[in-house]
Amino acid sequence: MAVVAALLIHGAYGRWAVALVLPPTWIAIMLAHRSYDRSALGLGTEEYRRVLRGAVALPALAAAGYWLFTRNAALFHDMAMAALPVAAIGLPVRYTLRHRLHRRWGRGRDRSSALLVGPARDILDLVAVLRRGRAEEVQVAGVCLSDPENATELREAGLPVLGGVDDMNDVVRAMGISTVVVLPAPELDALALRRMSWAAAAQGVDFLLVPMLCDVSAARLAVRPTNGVPLVRIRAPNLSRSARLPKELLDRSLAAVLLLLLALPMLLIALVVRLDSSGPAFFRQQRVGRYGDHFTMLKFRTMRLDSEALRAELAHLNQNSDGLLFKVKEDPRITRVGSFLRHSSLDELPQLLNVVRGHMSLVGPRPPLPEEVEDYSPDLKRRLLVKPGLTGLWQVSGRSDLPWDEAVRLDLGYVDNWSMSLDLSILLRTATAVVRGTGAY
Repeated sequence: MAVVAALLIHGAYGRWAVALVLPPTWIAIMLAHRSYDRSALGLGTEEYRRVLRGAVALPALAAAGYWLFTRNAALFHDMAMAALPVAAIGLPVRYTLRHRLHRRWGRGRDRSSALLVGPARDILDLVAVLRRGRAEEVQVAGVCLSDPENATELREAGLPVLGGVDDMNDVVRAMGISTVVVLPAPELDALALRRMSWAAAAQGVDFLLVPMLCDVSAARLAVRPTNGVPLVRIRAPNLSRSARLPKELLDRSLAAVLLLLLALPMLLIALVVRLDSSGPAFFRQQRVGRYGDHFTMLKFRTMRLDSEALRAELAHLNQNSDGLLFKVKEDPRITRVGSFLRHSSLDELPQLLNVVRGHMSLVGPRPPLPEEVEDYSPDLKRRLLVKPGLTGLWQVSGRSDLPWDEAVRLDLGYVDNWSMSLDLSILLRTATAVVRGTGAY
């Protein structure tokens, strides 16, 4: 990537020195930012941040080299100018390699063979969380239980029980385990955990502890040593207006641009909706936004005019009877054009107007109905701390196919772990989700 960027700079300014200096300098910067660490590859957005931090450091390093060593203004200029192309090339290459690694994990290659140690119920919960992800780096080879009397429950879930806590060393040695994952249990006190970590280190095995608090992004965690005790600090979610101002500006400006580009297709869709069935082209519905404020959400109409009157008759077909949502596969109320619009998500394009008006964001939790909010628990009301979104974690993770508790978990996780990088990641994943059409009905 650095060689390509150097050749671009050479082509622009006709100087060869940058082609000799930039590649080793870039590799050194990436090493300094630990961009080649395996722990940073394939998961989260940290690997992208490290590339961007390296691109920011490159002009500073060039300036230091200019003042301390070369006094070569042309080389300083070329190295500083190379920061943009090397980052512009590096990020998509990283993205491509990341998806290649995910595909290898999906085929069962390059995954860590893990032994889970702890109580049966918590192990089942952890395995469920690990299997939610799109790519599983960790392959569970077996479990060692702190409560062996509950082994039957794990065997029914297809997990091999290989013994108790005292059998950990023998299992690691016999099965070639590369990672030991320990869950909290009353039987595992500080001394027991220390001995387990010593045993893992002696065999060259990674030793991981599962925190009690899940769905917290790594960016919010930091270790704070206090009198020799490593305390884990969990930063509060950053939901202040000033922190979200860049998101607000990006949402409205990008939505306005999309409206201009899609104005003609939206007019054609509106015309087709009117011709397909009697009634207006747009469907207006009261939804609840940030802090509980109500607004009128716009969508292209996909149902018959008497759809609300027929809802009670279809209650027994509700796919989300475990929660507050009402979704029916092959809903007879949906029109012919409406079925296509829903499957392709084109029915949601008018919500760009809601984004421009400030009622919604491009990315956020699903906009709830007022009657749904009335039944919210205190925990669930945290969804209302941010604007609802046109897309979100719920949209890119299965939409209506998800059970209610999983949709809630995703929405609350988004509220607590919001960042601009998370928003950009969701926007990139939205295109794939729309093409697949999974859960769109």
